[in-house]
Amino acid sequence: MTSSAPRRTVLAAALAAAAGAATPSAQADAARTPEASAAAATPEAAARRSKSLVNYHAWTTTADWNKGHAQGTGITHGARPGIRLVHPVGTLDYKDPHTGRTTSWEYAVWTSPAHSLKVPATEAVASWNAHTPPGTWIAVELRGTYSDGGRTPWYVMGRWTAGDGDADIRRTSVDGQKDGKSSISTDTFAIDAPASGLRLASYQLRVTLHRKPGTALTPTVWRLGAMASDLPDRFEVPASRPGQVGRELVVPHYSQEIHKGQYPEYDNGGEAWCSPTSSQMIIESWGRKPTRDQLSWVNPDYADPQVCHAARYTFDYQYEGCGNWPFNAAYAATYRDLQGVVTRLASLTDAERLIHAGIPVITSQSFLKTELDGAGYGTAGHLMTVVGFTKDGDIIANDPASPDDAAVRRVYRRRQFENIWLRTKRHDANGQVRSGSGGVCYLYFPAKPAPTQHRVLAELGIR
Repeated sequence: MTSSAPRRTVLAAALAAAAGAATPSAQADAARTPEASAAAATPEAAARRSKSLVNYHAWTTTADWNKGHAQGTGITHGARPGIRLVHPVGTLDYKDPHTGRTTSWEYAVWTSPAHSLKVPATEAVASWNAHTPPGTWIAVELRGTYSDGGRTPWYVMGRWTAGDGDADIRRTSVDGQKDGKSSISTDTFAIDAPASGLRLASYQLRVTLHRKPGTALTPTVWRLGAMASDLPDRFEVPASRPGQVGRELVVPHYSQEIHKGQYPEYDNGGEAWCSPTSSQMIIESWGRKPTRDQLSWVNPDYADPQVCHAARYTFDYQYEGCGNWPFNAAYAATYRDLQGVVTRLASLTDAERLIHAGIPVITSQSFLKTELDGAGYGTAGHLMTVVGFTKDGDIIANDPASPDDAAVRRVYRRRQFENIWLRTKRHDANGQVRSGSGGVCYLYFPAKPAPTQHRVLAELGIR
C-alpha cells in the first residue's frame, strides 16, 4: 500500500538548488490574552524565537488591522476582529481559468505593513482564515524585499473561496510566477538559488476582498499571516530527548484508503486524500463537523462522508489536488470559531508541548518504506496527524494511509519519525537527492484557546 501520489514539488526547487540536486518529487499533499502576552515576553521564549530559523507572523487584532493600509475595507470589531469590504474601490473583470466564465466583481484592498525578518528567509508560505459567503472571494498576495535591496513582484499566494457553486470562482493557486530570483510553487515562495546567499529580508501581504456588484455581501478576514524560514540542508536532524510524553488526545480515526475511486474529479479519489483526511480528523477533534445538509451531495453508500466533503472543499483547481497547505488551513477555519495556520516546528519537543496543551499536529513528511517501521509503505509526500506520545516518547499518529478506520492509529519510533519529518534532504529509492518538508505542519485550534494553549502557541510565535 502506498500513500497519496504527489503532484507538486516539495517546497519548490530552492532546497534542491542549494545542493545542486535534481528537482524533487512533489508532495501530496483572537484577541491576545494577558497569558499569551506574558508568555511571549518571557526571556526563554524570546531567546528561543530570536535564534529560530522559522518565523511565523500574522495580523489578527484590531491594532494589527489598523496598522495596515485600507482601501475600502473596514474593521469588524468584537471577540474576533477582522477586515471586511465596506466601500468598493474598483471593479474587476475576472475570467476564471477553470470555468471559462468572465464575471465582474467589486473589490476592496488591505495591505499589511512590511514585516522584517530577523533571520532572512529562503522560503515563505502564507495562510489565512476567512469567511467567504457565496458570491464572494479573496486573493492573497505577497511582495518581498530581497537582501540585495531589490523587490519581488506581487505574487499571488492563493485565490480562495469556501464554496464552489455557480456564484463562486474556483479556488486556485497560480502557476508560472517568477522574477529570475524567486518563484512560486503552488503555495510556497522560494528563492531560486539559496546557495548564492540571496534571501528574503522582509515581506508584505495584501488581501483583496471581492463581491458581486450591487450586493451587500462581504468576505471577512480574521487572520492573515505567513511562515518564513531559512533551514540548512540536512539529511539527518539531531535526536531529541523525550520530554512531556505519555499523553494521547482523543481524535477520530479516518482512513483515506476506504475512499479509493470515490469522486475522482477531486485528485483521483481517496487514495490521494491524506491532507483533507488529516484535516477532517483534527477539525472533528475540536467538536466541529459538516451538517447533514452540507453532506447531502455525498453518495449515502459511502462511509465517512465528511472526508469526501473535506476533499471537495480543499481542492485546488490549478494544482488539481487537495494538498494545498493554506487551503487546508483555510478550510479548517470555515468551522465555527476555529483557526488554522501553516508553519514549521523546530523539533519533536515543540510537538510534545502542543500535545501536552491539547493541540494535535498535522505533519508533512516523505520517506522510503524502510525508513518508518510499521508504516508498510513509502511516499514522496504524505500528511498524517500526531495525536500523542507514548511513555517512552514514541509517536502516536493517526495515519490516514491505512486500510480502514480501525487501523489508523499507529505508534512510530521517535527517532525515525523525527528524522523523516524534520529533514530537508533525503534519498529516494534510486539514490537521487530529493527534498523533505523541514518540519512543515498545520495547527488548528480554537479562536479562544485555553490559557495553556495560548502560552504554548505564543512561545512558538503564534498568536
